[in-house]
Amino acid sequence: MNGSKLLSRYLGAIAVAALLVSINTSAALPAGEDPILPEWNNTGIDADGSATTPGSGGAQGETPSSEVQENIVYEARIACADGDSVIFPECAVVMPDCASGAGQDNGEPGTAVYWYFAEITTSPRSWVFHSGPVCIHDEQPRDLLAEIAGQIATEFQRTPVVAAEFGSQPGPHTLRGKETNVWATASTQTFNLTMLGQNVTITATPVAYTWNYGDGTIWGPTPIHGAPLHQDRIGEQTQTSHIYTETGRLTISVTTHFDGSYTVNGGPELPIPGQGNIPSPAQPLTVWRAETHLYADDCIVNPNGTGC
Repeated sequence: MNGSKLLSRYLGAIAVAALLVSINTSAALPAGEDPILPEWNNTGIDADGSATTPGSGGAQGETPSSEVQENIVYEARIACADGDSVIFPECAVVMPDCASGAGQDNGEPGTAVYWYFAEITTSPRSWVFHSGPVCIHDEQPRDLLAEIAGQIATEFQRTPVVAAEFGSQPGPHTLRGKETNVWATASTQTFNLTMLGQNVTITATPVAYTWNYGDGTIWGPTPIHGAPLHQDRIGEQTQTSHIYTETGRLTISVTTHFDGSYTVNGGPELPIPGQGNIPSPAQPLTVWRAETHLYADDCIVNPNGTGC
């Protein structure tokens, strides 16, 4: 059944079009059977265009993909019928080509839909407009949002996030038994890419740091990134400072933990499962010992005295 038949099947039922279509990509339809669509309802869109709690969603209310992001479910609604053209002016752009089948090899008309999402844990579900209208040419639309959600964590791990810059005071030389201050500077970064033909923006935000002081001491993850001290205050204790008890040459490093979020086609910002853990290049540090001696000679009186 093509998109125009879907529309004609239900247009007579109610004036405001807000058909809720739950897509279950994990269950195949029996051969020769049309998909069972839920009935029309007028609870999906208010007159001002805001999303409200829709109807039951019919018999296809399951998760739209086995790889759907945790606690998020996506649904499509038939778009651009009756009053929708007033609520969403974009329909005037989408519908002519969609209804005529322009751009399709077989010339078959499509079905315009809106995408909505909700948290699975809420009851009743509160549906939020995500994106659209877009033209779908399949009987059972491919749930691109769910597919992107299933792939976004892997894509986030591939994103070339820039590691934090960090330093130490004193450095690259410090003293045994004295405070050595360290700090890191990381920035929020955005990346634009295309997934399944959709415009996706990934944002990586630094949220925690794990410090490796090089002597076997590791601290973190902690949200504390530290800060450089004024030259006159070097040696003071800070939240990130460390005291070395042995001399030697070692390396210090920090790993920055980034939380990720993403948007699809300018839609709402959604969280990405997991974190990006980005290590900064290690820096050398030499720990020296200091010796103190007391002398009784006056170097002015005896310039050749010990310590003069």
